[in-house]
Amino acid sequence: MENKKVLVETRNLTKEFKTKSGAWGKNKATVHAVTDVNLHVYEGETLGVVGESGCGKSTLGRLMLRLLDATRGEVFFDGTELNTLKEEELRHMRKQMQMVFQDPFASLNPRLKIKDIIAEPMITHNMYSGKGEMEDRIADLLKKTGIRPEFMNRYPHQFSGGQRQRVSIARALALNPRLVICDEPVSALDVSIQSQILNLLGDLQAEMNLTYVFISHDLSVVRYLSDRVCVMFLGKVCELGITRDIYARPLHPYTQFLLEAVPIPDPERRKEAKNMLSGEIPSPVNPPSGCYFRTRCPYATEKCAQEAPALREVEPDRFVACHLMDK
Repeated sequence: MENKKVLVETRNLTKEFKTKSGAWGKNKATVHAVTDVNLHVYEGETLGVVGESGCGKSTLGRLMLRLLDATRGEVFFDGTELNTLKEEELRHMRKQMQMVFQDPFASLNPRLKIKDIIAEPMITHNMYSGKGEMEDRIADLLKKTGIRPEFMNRYPHQFSGGQRQRVSIARALALNPRLVICDEPVSALDVSIQSQILNLLGDLQAEMNLTYVFISHDLSVVRYLSDRVCVMFLGKVCELGITRDIYARPLHPYTQFLLEAVPIPDPERRKEAKNMLSGEIPSPVNPPSGCYFRTRCPYATEKCAQEAPALREVEPDRFVACHLMDK
C-alpha cells in the first residue's frame, strides 16, 4: 500500500454524545460512539467497515464527511483537514464526498420527481447553466445506474426498493465525487437484488475511479466488495488489513468470532464452529476498563482489564489491537 495515494485519513477520531437520564432528565451521561480511530483510505480502493450493531460504523462514516462534528481528533480529505474548514469551504469540498444511505425510501424526498432529486445537488453547486444540459446529465446517470431515463418524471413510491437505491446512487454520483460512503446500502434489499446493487457499485467504481467506504454488518457482502477490512467493536478498531488475509487468518478474537458466526450451508461444517460469541455488548455509556472486548473474550487476562491495547502493525498492512499480539 506504500505507493497508493491516501485520500482520507483519520487521526484519533473520537465522537461522544451527551445524553440525559434519570426521572427528570438531569443526569448527563456520555455515549462513547467512536474512540481514537486511526485509519487511511487509499484512492480507488474499497474499505469495508464491519461490526455488530451499535459499534460506531455509521457514526464513523458521518464523521468522515463531517456530517457530524468530532469531539476530538482530525479528518483529512486529500490532505485538507475538514474540521478547520469554514462553512463555504466545506460546502465546496463536499462536492467530492457523497453518501448512500441504508433506507432509500427515507433518504429520497417523496414529494419530488426523481429528476428533481438528482438535479438538486447540481443546482446547489451551479454545475449546469441550461435545463437541457442538466436533463442530459440526469438521463446519463440513470442509464449508468440501470434506470430507464424515461422514468425520470416518476416519484420514489413508484419504484421498487432496489430501483430506489439505484436512484440514490445516481444522486450520489451527480457531482462527480471521488469518495462515496455506503452506509448499509443493501441491508434492506432482497438477496437477489443485493447482488445486482453490489455489481453495479463495482462497475461504477471501475468506470469512475471511485473510492468507497462500505459499511455493513454482513461479512459476506464486505468480503465480495472490499479491498481492505476494518473491524470495529464498541467504537474502536480491533483489526485492519487486506480482505483476503483477514478472512483467511483473523488475528483478533472478535474477528474470529464474527467469521464463525457467518452462516455455513453445510451442517457438518457448521458443527465445527463451536466458539460462538456470547454475552451482551457492553454499554457505550459505561464501557469496560482496559480492552472493551475483554468481557466477552475467552482469552482475557488481568492485563486486558488494566490496559487498553493499542492498534499496531503486527504484519505488513495488518493492524491489530490485542494483547495476544504482544507475545
